Amino acid sequence: MITLPLSALEVAMVQTGTRAVDTLRDTTAFAQRLDALGYRRLWYAEHHHSPAIGAFPPVVLTAHAAASTSAIRLGSGGVLAPNHAPIMLAEQFGTLAALHPDRIDLGIGRGPGTFDESTARALRRGAGPTTDDAYRDDVAATLRFLVDEVALGTLPEPWLLASSTAGAALAAELGLPLAFAHHIRPDNTLAALDHYRTRFSPSAWCEHPRVLVCVETICAETQEEADRLAGPMNVVKAGLLKGQSEVPFPSPAEAATHPFTAEERQALAGFLAHQAHGTPETAVGRLAQVAEATGADELMLVTPVYALAARLRSYELVMRHATASDYSAPGSKSSTK
Repeated sequence: MITLPLSALEVAMVQTGTRAVDTLRDTTAFAQRLDALGYRRLWYAEHHHSPAIGAFPPVVLTAHAAASTSAIRLGSGGVLAPNHAPIMLAEQFGTLAALHPDRIDLGIGRGPGTFDESTARALRRGAGPTTDDAYRDDVAATLRFLVDEVALGTLPEPWLLASSTAGAALAAELGLPLAFAHHIRPDNTLAALDHYRTRFSPSAWCEHPRVLVCVETICAETQEEADRLAGPMNVVKAGLLKGQSEVPFPSPAEAATHPFTAEERQALAGFLAHQAHGTPETAVGRLAQVAEATGADELMLVTPVYALAARLRSYELVMRHATASDYSAPGSKSSTK
């Protein structure tokens, strides 16, 4: 049994042969099903100008899902501070927290959310890449505005997203819970979490180090089916390895005919070794291993597979086996409910 809380990250992949509006409509059914399954929280990622990922503002998806669910926490994973005025983030998520008390999270990240430089400049109104100091100031200002300017009652729960030691260091400095992108940079995870815990400074937001680890999780009844479902995202990753940011999200059938190079297969295998793909026993076992290795307080699953039904089935299988299997994560602190 995995006794850590389980949560989910919604990346909103736009499938080949469908429209972005179809993906958008699926997000409602997805949120409602995860709410019923007992997942702790559901976060929405911010992306722009991508053929594979919908450009849906996390604050809008959070508001819509909060109105159609009853218990699951909802929020951003994350909104990207350089793209937004701090006072606007505080007003938007402060309002949501007042409307849906104790259910709203404000996860803040740094990246531009796009590989297109002109889009990044447009989001930042012509400004170039943000500096470390500017990012720190933006995060600190957002937290300050939440308390001093918005003050509508219940506040959103702030988290800092990171995929490096630098991001973990900022979370430690500001005394914020840390959500680490193990699904993006697993090679950075252990060093960054150690840095965070050893340098953590308690704050009004968080008294002790608190860690959420996000893991790419693809679960199916058989290993063969899990491998098939992983195919489309493998094509996207292979494109990124070549510097191709405009790769659409193909169907499993299309992905099955993709000609991966030997170097790409090696890189993908190295990444997969740190994630949780396979049968329920395999996927839950890998999640338990990640939990033990990282000392995580919570696991967040990201499941980039084609078709809503297959994605939901993955989450259903993981939750069922995580709460009924022999796997456990030492040091777990709370249940999956």
